[in-house]
Amino acid sequence: MPKKNDIKLVEQLRETSSIIFSELGKRIIGQREIIDHILITLLCQGHALIIGVPGLAKTLLIKSVARILDLEFSRIQFTPDLMPSDITGTEILEQDQGTGKREFKFIQGPLFANIILADEINRTPPKTQSALLEAMQENRVTAAGISHMLDEPFLVLATQNPIEQEGTYPLPEAQLDRFMFSLNINYPSREEEIEIVKSTTAGNDVKLHAVVKKEDLLTFQSLVRRVPVADNVVEYAVKLAALTRPTDHAPKFITDWLEWGAGPRASQYLILGAKAKAILDGRPTPDISDVVAMAKPVLRHRIITSFNAEADGVNADQVLDRLIEGNV
Repeated sequence: MPKKNDIKLVEQLRETSSIIFSELGKRIIGQREIIDHILITLLCQGHALIIGVPGLAKTLLIKSVARILDLEFSRIQFTPDLMPSDITGTEILEQDQGTGKREFKFIQGPLFANIILADEINRTPPKTQSALLEAMQENRVTAAGISHMLDEPFLVLATQNPIEQEGTYPLPEAQLDRFMFSLNINYPSREEEIEIVKSTTAGNDVKLHAVVKKEDLLTFQSLVRRVPVADNVVEYAVKLAALTRPTDHAPKFITDWLEWGAGPRASQYLILGAKAKAILDGRPTPDISDVVAMAKPVLRHRIITSFNAEADGVNADQVLDRLIEGNV
């Protein structure tokens, strides 16, 4: 059973999330699911890959979230000529004007912030991608053999354009696995687009206010780890991840349509995401429906569809839909 203090924190988080959505609504129209998943990613101390065409206000959304959460925001435009030191920082030789002594001084790069927008991560070479992914995994960067810790909380939101693939450097599967979620950001509905046009052409400058402290976010991150989970929920998450693997025990459509399935990290993120979703909704423990809600964002980038799937016009989400339908 959760402790009394933790139950109070769950209620505090539910109230805080309601205020966050209310404040974001002043500037962001729609995208409720994306915002939900960004908050879950942050609470789980994970990172997310956001797939969407240009012009869908990804930068505005992420910058607004950072402002409301009172976190430092940094946007890095990934280009073919971007070097690892351009994002991590570099050492310069500095001379003391009084003593004349020279020494190296580390100048922090744009990774030294709380929320990082890694724009078009697949447009930069693997060496720079690896520097970012090391920071994501270790919460630190290395320069001249010396490690420098990054501030907490630390959240990387990396974007990719699904249309323009020429001249890009696709992330290898092992690196994709480092992202907790893969999120698809879609076009707004007709009603939402009407509201967007009205608000962006009226000349109103909306001011957003911070509604939560950094210290509270760190407390909520710790809370997620303490949320109890029933054995049947854990067993369901492990079963769902295992069923994506095209082995002799997998359903026929899995062996037909998938070349590779999700690893154990998927099971971990299914449970962590379910925990965060539950407490954001004000519930002290998750159930199987919370795991189901996490299935697509956690699994879609961890499975590799086969030539048969391509020939049948089946994508990763459709495979997961069928898998979930047969196992709920």
